[in-house]
Amino acid sequence: MKSIAATIGLSLVASVAFAKSPYVGLQTRPIKALSEQQVADLKEGRGMGLALTAELNGYPGPAHVLELADQLGLSAEQKARVQNLFDAMKAEALPLGAKLLDQEAALDRQFADRSITPESLKGQTDLIGVTQAELRNTHLKYHLRTAQILTPDQMQRYPVLRGYGSAAPTQHRHHMQ
Repeated sequence: MKSIAATIGLSLVASVAFAKSPYVGLQTRPIKALSEQQVADLKEGRGMGLALTAELNGYPGPAHVLELADQLGLSAEQKARVQNLFDAMKAEALPLGAKLLDQEAALDRQFADRSITPESLKGQTDLIGVTQAELRNTHLKYHLRTAQILTPDQMQRYPVLRGYGSAAPTQHRHHMQ
């Protein structure tokens, strides 16, 4: 019995000692902190879930409203207004995404070449934080503006069409046509 227990104990120790990190393979990424998908999303101005608090609380985003334009019954004027919002959002999000990629790459380089200091770390992460906040604000504010274009009926149909059901709150929205 003692030898069985010892064998099991050694097996557990060995398996823990040789456990692979979930980060295996990520060391080859150009920017270690960002996946290929995140890099692509930042380069394309996509939302990356930055506006989920709006989306899941009944404030639709312009991209998804345009995708559902027919099912929502958007008028030509509504569609044009939402398209304008989408275009403006992209115009703001693209340079912010590029800026964030540059900032993350700079931080990555400082670690890679061992030039990072506590001061440069603080400065670089502060810059990244500001850019992330600006990017999130950009996506969220266009959800607010999109909600102002839709009718109450369209606001009720939107979460159903997106698969969220019909329980998305809309009573807090100010409707303006």
